Amino acid sequence: MNAYWRAANYLSVGQIYLYDNPLLREPLTLAHVKPLIVGHWGTTPGQNFIYVHLNRVIKKYDLDMFYVSGPGHGGPALVANTYLEGSYSEIYPSISQDEAGLRRLFTQFSFPGGISSHVAPTTPGSIHEGGELGYSLSHAFGAVLDNPGLIVACVVGDGESETGPLATAWHSNKLLNPISDGAVLPILHLNGFKISNPTILARIDHEELEQFFRGCGWTPYFVEGDDPDAMHTLMATTLERVVQDIHDIQVQARTTGIPARPRWPMIVLRSPKGWTGPRMVDGLKVEGTFRAHQVPLLVDHAHAEHVSQLESWMRSYKPEELFDAQGRLLPELAALAPQGNSRMGANPHTNGGQLLRDLLMPDFRVHAVDVPSPGAVVASDTTVLGQFFRDIVSANDQPRNFRIFGPDETLSNMLGAVFEVTNRQWDALEVPDDEFLSPDGGVVDSMLSEHQSEGFLEGYLLTGRHGLFNSYEAFIRIVDSMFSQHAKWLKVTSELPWRRKIASLNYLLASHVWQQDHNGFTHQDPGFLDHVINKKADIVRAYLPPDANCLLSVFDHCLRSRHYVNVVVAGKHLMPQWLTMDEAVIHCTQGLGIWRWASNDHTEEPDVVMACCGDTPTLEILATVSILREHLPDLKIRVINVVDLMRLQSASEHPHGLSEVEYDELFTKQKHIIFAFHGYPSLVHRLTYRRTNRNIHVRGYVEEGTITTAFDIRVQNKLDRFHLVQDVVDRVPGLGTKGAYLRQLMADKLIEHKQYIDKHGEDLPEIRNWKWSATA
Repeated sequence: MNAYWRAANYLSVGQIYLYDNPLLREPLTLAHVKPLIVGHWGTTPGQNFIYVHLNRVIKKYDLDMFYVSGPGHGGPALVANTYLEGSYSEIYPSISQDEAGLRRLFTQFSFPGGISSHVAPTTPGSIHEGGELGYSLSHAFGAVLDNPGLIVACVVGDGESETGPLATAWHSNKLLNPISDGAVLPILHLNGFKISNPTILARIDHEELEQFFRGCGWTPYFVEGDDPDAMHTLMATTLERVVQDIHDIQVQARTTGIPARPRWPMIVLRSPKGWTGPRMVDGLKVEGTFRAHQVPLLVDHAHAEHVSQLESWMRSYKPEELFDAQGRLLPELAALAPQGNSRMGANPHTNGGQLLRDLLMPDFRVHAVDVPSPGAVVASDTTVLGQFFRDIVSANDQPRNFRIFGPDETLSNMLGAVFEVTNRQWDALEVPDDEFLSPDGGVVDSMLSEHQSEGFLEGYLLTGRHGLFNSYEAFIRIVDSMFSQHAKWLKVTSELPWRRKIASLNYLLASHVWQQDHNGFTHQDPGFLDHVINKKADIVRAYLPPDANCLLSVFDHCLRSRHYVNVVVAGKHLMPQWLTMDEAVIHCTQGLGIWRWASNDHTEEPDVVMACCGDTPTLEILATVSILREHLPDLKIRVINVVDLMRLQSASEHPHGLSEVEYDELFTKQKHIIFAFHGYPSLVHRLTYRRTNRNIHVRGYVEEGTITTAFDIRVQNKLDRFHLVQDVVDRVPGLGTKGAYLRQLMADKLIEHKQYIDKHGEDLPEIRNWKWSATA
């Protein structure tokens, strides 16, 4: 039962083999297992064995460990170690393991066309760049969900620890299942300073710091000092102890089958800022001060006198004792590194596409809403979608590679059907009236934190699994920058042939801007779409399905896709249903199209194009068309519905974009386009600004809203049918007296609407009871 462990590389471990023993007739107890668990280290390379009995079945887990570097400029840590172990040179052969390779390694660092000071996508062994602080622990916890043999050692900078997301992430230990999940080992690095200020956690006393982490549910181990030899020994001893603790916890839970929340270990590493660097530069103290941040010693034409000091600093590490005359790491040191995929830079979890397996996708068509004719029935789109998600959760119960993430909004967004087959993951105290809480659940929405939800999902995806994030549309803006960082990661990794594609990051934005009857202005912000469209066209996709059948088709596509960010906006309230399932699949495959049943220009040029994108804009456009067809029967109208927002952009700008010929055929070259859009009108103008037809008039959200009725929010933003009719009358020439009278009728209706809601607190009966009709 010998296990090989070298203190020089605690972050790469071999495998643990758990195998069936026919001699075992009784359930193993912890007393049986504990003498055999990893932690009794030998000095001979070999394999780690452990017996874990769970429900009388001997399980086999692979023990894996990788490293997340939270501090922003932590790139050298992973770059240097992956170079020394050889994995870096395997991916980048020009960075060879000799003097020439060392020169290239050093020259490319923070140099034009080279590598960054962060742990970038170009760095093997990384899933977390660290360029933006705050998300290291969230990514680490997402990575270990459903990975029972994985430990993620996550270094948290003390500057990073002051960010809101990181401060919240300490509580992620309440969501970890010691049986079915892996473990996170946080290492808080207290070196005392940020760019030019001290850090808070480094300036409180030991007792307060320890009480803080114990209060968060951790068992902190302290490694403190400034003597390198003593600190290396202490760190090695502490690492061995905490990994042993992790194994003890897991064995206890897995042998008893009781996933009671443990106190997981963590390490507080206190060392000087700029440790082992120059102590004084130009008469100012550097080591142990904020001056050690980023560039502690400038070496350029203006500071030529620093060259000798830099050389002295580098020679203090005694490279002659580490490398031979050809610049190769000494063989006896190179032999300390693990082999193959156990190396830091070769761990498959850090190149998640290697582990990615297709989801088992049930047939979404079985949840089709029966639509005998357009608008004849109503349904809650996300309620229907929740049934599809329920089936996906069930189908993938054994692979355990699909989860739903969100900030306590899964039920509110009408996805409650998933709780028929799974629970919320929760490993803290439960009381009798709780619902759907369990240490083992496929939904992670029991922390009210968009940052955590996003970080968990990103870590889950980056390690080769599938998932989605459901959120209120207005509050997805909280993770704008996190989305940006993930989109940048996807962009860079798509250009690296050795990086495998991962499952797409899927957003479902519900409780959207047009459905906030009781929440009002605070819950109205469709701007995430604008933010997403800024990213590279080969990465981002945006879908606004008009009904439930289209929503099902869109999500079936999104969950099968790879290496995209898919943003889907859908409503949860009862809305008219327009397309049969067969029609929906065709419509969503095309991304946009003419709705023939709503149009009357079949044999002639249209007088006006009525376009819509989003469920509420679709409703209002069709209501507008109904009014126009009744009062102006000779007006030729073409109705176009847009599901895939990027179809509006030119094909030269986006892979989904329409060619100029296709766009002109649909929208004409000169007819007026009245476009009702879910979000800010400027976004449609931006996407279509290169098109030939400049006669496009967009109605959308213009930052007007209060506590009011659903229809009144549309009126306040002039997205309602009455204003849209006026837009047509104002822009289409030749409508004459009929147009004038119709415009006046719409103005009267707007006054009637306002008087009615002020008196009754609800919309006009003709609005509440409206049904599609185009019999004129």
